[in-house]
This record gives sequence, structure tokens and C-alpha cells, in this order.
Amino acid sequence: MGFRIGQKVSYPNHGVCKVENIAKKNVSHTAAEFYSLRVLANNSLIYVPVANAKSVGVRPVINALQCRDLMDCLAKDFDNPISDWKIRTHDFAVKLQTGDIFEAADVLKKLTFLIRSKKLSFREQRLFEKAQFLVVSELALVCSQEECQIETKITELLNRACEKHCLEKQEAVSAAAH
Repeated sequence: MGFRIGQKVSYPNHGVCKVENIAKKNVSHTAAEFYSLRVLANNSLIYVPVANAKSVGVRPVINALQCRDLMDCLAKDFDNPISDWKIRTHDFAVKLQTGDIFEAADVLKKLTFLIRSKKLSFREQRLFEKAQFLVVSELALVCSQEECQIETKITELLNRACEKHCLEKQEAVSAAAH
């Protein structure tokens, strides 16, 4: 999977980047090709070995069809978040590190649900902000909309998912009681 100069890609935990250059560099007396990725959110530059790009999670940004799937995913019910906060935060961090936007959406959805019932720990709050940033920034780019518009739409979808989840839990409790 090769990327081309000018292509928009997603880099785990950094979000959308633009491939600025593909250049050979010498590292430890060995020549290797590197992608020069400009992070759109903060204008920083990341060099990623071409040979390692896939294994570190660099991927093309989603397309319009995947955008619709992601929006649908944000509005769907979900499994209960893990109750042990140590395991939960570790799992969320791992999901964000994969670079998979659907995993980031799952983290965002579950942390949004948790926010409704309690104050998040510092680490969970950071994970929430990172997941929100990753989802909002990629959708804004793909949908060609302002981030504030996308953020409003995502909030609506997440509220819908949380309402469905609460309703499903209530129905399950009711069914178990009868």
C-alpha cells in the first residue's frame, strides 16, 4: 500500500496528515525511504519509514461510503464499557493506537456514555478528547464541512446511541424481572 505526495492519510493518535514528500534517508548507514507527513492539526512533521507505514497504522483517510458507515456506527447501540477503569483505559488507549477510525468512534461513544454518569478521570478525559479529535477531524475533511458542524452532528449521533443503550439496558432489566 503506497501513498502518493499530496494524499491525505491518517496517522494513529495524530489524525489527518498530508504526504508532503517521499525521500531516501540514511539511517545507521542504511538507505531507507520515508514518508514526510505534515500533521494538519498542528503543522508538525512526522517521518515514517515507507516499509513500516502499514504496521504503525498509517492508512488512507476514509471515503464517502465509509463516512456514512462511521456516522451510522456512531448512532448505534454498543456494549457496556468495562467496569474496571484500569482495564478500560488500557483497552481504549490500545484502540486509539490502532489508527482505526471505527475503533476511535467506539472509544468516543463509550466515554460519552460514561460522562453522562460520572466525571471522567484525567486519563479517560484525555482519551475522550483524543478520540473526539480523531473522529471529528477526519469526518470534517471527508465531508468537506467545518469541524464545529461535524462536532454538532456527532454529538447528536452519540446522544442517540446513549439513549438506545439506556433503553436496551432498561428492557433487559425488565425482561429479566419477569
